Amino acid sequence: MPGFFDPGKAFDQACTENLRKNASNAALKILAFYGMVVICNLFHHLLRPWSQPRITSDLVIGLTVGNIGPIKKWIVSIPEALDSIIHFGMICYMFVLGLEMDPYILFQWPTRAAKVAYAGMLSTFLLASTIAPFFQFFKVPSIVRVLSLSTALSGTASPVLTRLITSQKIGKSDIGQLVIAAGMHSDFVSTLLISVGYVAFQDGSESGGTRIRRAIIQSVALFVQSVLTAIVSPFFLNWVNNENPEGKPLKGSHLVLSVAFMVVVCSCSTLSGYSPILSAFMAGIFMPREGRVSKWALGKINYFLTSIFYPIFFFWMGYEADFRTFEPGHLMTWARLAILLLIVTAGKVAGIIISGAILGFNWPESVMIGLLLTVKGHFHIFLAVVAKQTGKTLPSTSIGMILVIFISVVHAPSVVANIIKRARKRSPTHRMALQWLDPSSELRMLLCLRGPQDVSSIINFMEISRGAAEPGILVYVTDMIELTDQIAATLVHGEVDNITVTDKAVTEMRDQITSAVQSFVEDNGDGITLRRMLALSPFSVMPRDICNLAEDLLISLIVLPFHKCQRADGTLDAGHPGFRFVNRKVLRHAPCSVGILVDRGFGLTEKISGSYVSLNIAVIFIGGKDDREALAYAGRVAWHAGVKLTVIRFLVQSSEDISSRRASNYRYNAAEQEQEMKLDDEAFANFYEKHVAGGPVAYSEKHLANSAETLSTLKSLEGQYSLIIVGRGGRVNSVLTVGMNDLEQCPELGPIGDVLSGSDFSVSTSILIIQQPNLRGELEGLDEDFSIM
Repeated sequence: MPGFFDPGKAFDQACTENLRKNASNAALKILAFYGMVVICNLFHHLLRPWSQPRITSDLVIGLTVGNIGPIKKWIVSIPEALDSIIHFGMICYMFVLGLEMDPYILFQWPTRAAKVAYAGMLSTFLLASTIAPFFQFFKVPSIVRVLSLSTALSGTASPVLTRLITSQKIGKSDIGQLVIAAGMHSDFVSTLLISVGYVAFQDGSESGGTRIRRAIIQSVALFVQSVLTAIVSPFFLNWVNNENPEGKPLKGSHLVLSVAFMVVVCSCSTLSGYSPILSAFMAGIFMPREGRVSKWALGKINYFLTSIFYPIFFFWMGYEADFRTFEPGHLMTWARLAILLLIVTAGKVAGIIISGAILGFNWPESVMIGLLLTVKGHFHIFLAVVAKQTGKTLPSTSIGMILVIFISVVHAPSVVANIIKRARKRSPTHRMALQWLDPSSELRMLLCLRGPQDVSSIINFMEISRGAAEPGILVYVTDMIELTDQIAATLVHGEVDNITVTDKAVTEMRDQITSAVQSFVEDNGDGITLRRMLALSPFSVMPRDICNLAEDLLISLIVLPFHKCQRADGTLDAGHPGFRFVNRKVLRHAPCSVGILVDRGFGLTEKISGSYVSLNIAVIFIGGKDDREALAYAGRVAWHAGVKLTVIRFLVQSSEDISSRRASNYRYNAAEQEQEMKLDDEAFANFYEKHVAGGPVAYSEKHLANSAETLSTLKSLEGQYSLIIVGRGGRVNSVLTVGMNDLEQCPELGPIGDVLSGSDFSVSTSILIIQQPNLRGELEGLDEDFSIM
């Protein structure tokens, strides 16, 4: 009856219901994606102390999340869409991989790295081809499948390996350069063999004639695509690059043409039935790597891969690697896993030991090179999963291959750590501190700043630190910039360890700083050599980067800005927790002396004259290694004609009452105390003879009984000096500072520095707190280009 049923209304309700379901499903999938990203990032952060690359955490999370029951049931509804996303992402991945390869190395005489790569590949290939037929890796065994497996196992994931080597700061060492180059050769040749083999040895049920005809058609299509790419792409991309010079934004129409050209080139051979993923790789290897368009494509695609594709990829991998099909109760499952691991590891190591013996390598280095070249990556994971999807391998074989890939990546950081350990034993210890600096050597300083607000104080610091014109000072002015997602998206990766920052705000700030500092050096820089550096990283990593810079550049003194800034009324603000974290970590791990500059008007000081006194500076000496280091720095300041330097020595009153009270209340090692006092007296005597006796430096003594008198004496210095230099600590049970730690607001400054930088001290006196590094008997860092081969 019409009165009881309205077709139009029912249709509207059905549409609304479907729309609601689709919207909720889309929102759920987006939420799942972001959840995967967050979990992967959190787990990667947890593994960071062990220097594990990101692929390690992604593998663990992917295998875990993908095998959760409710999630697997939910994914069943979208397998085709997920596969489409994965194949599109792998096309982008392979195109970038090919773009970073140089095909013309095949026509050059093999370098040492190429010989190492070929030896490792050949031994692995032969071992796999010999052993694989005796184990049931495939549902239907065949020679083609054995050869395909052997080729895949003989390769190396060069992107993963290169990122690992560079992140561990050995990319410029001889063994680091060799491993990176050998990994590139191995990855290129193995992937090229798979790409060519896809044409000649496709595994199918076609008849002989049909198979030959298809192979000929695909070969011709692939050849035409390669020739077209090699000949046409340089002309086209050079035209686009010339029309878009550096410094100007790329034109939108040219970007559209460039992307369309890349798509057309990658699609040529796919018309013949060739794999789109391998076609993208073949197109990439013949496309120019230099130029703005290629770098733009590399940057954008890599950002897409790391930000969007990899979380989805590892989620898909975990879903396909169903542990319910692993069959852990069967002995052959574990036998296949062990054999795969044996082939990958023993094959590489054996071949490289043999080639290393011919090339003159030490066998421990050959073993470590072989272990590093076993690293597998995303393409190998993709091959393992696709082999399982197409029914070519047993599910347990594919899962075993993924586990072997995981093991090959997990062990790599420990191998790199062993390389660094062996290199440290062979390298001479470099004592990087001011007290031990050879007077005939230039002083190397790493002056860190947060932005333009620190430029004036850095310039004045350079001025008073310059010393004599010969040998002078070498100053590395270093910008400390937090790496945010916004800045990371603008980074352009070049060769090994070379990254270009294109963020407008960062480049403008750096240009402003460079201009100011360079102007000072040009006008007043007699004896000053200026270099510019950049510490661009998250705050959690920045201390390590600064320490690595100090190690690599043989720095004697790092100067960091205090994390608090002075307000207009002269007081200090609450400070930046990120920069405070950096200061604390650098103080703990630096291989050289560290100074923290509390700027309270030091940068506002007018130009320091070189002919008359315009700046009053004091150095406080109580005793200990840090005070000796502060005294050594003051020795350089004493050379400046525009500085009036005063040395204030705090001495303990020679009273039996004080001595007995000190001995009864505080524990100390008598031998250590005596040795420290001897070193203090020697250092101060040398300084006194050189700078005080008949020199321009003033000297005063303060005889004090306890820390209370120390505190009152420090208060009495208020307003007398523009800068006070103190040691952070390092004193052996000095009665003059005992108990002051209990009231510290900033323990990283030490008891004296904390008092002088407090809110109740002078608003016009800046403080420099200096700490001398600890010697631990062996080198804490290495030159970046160390040699171990």
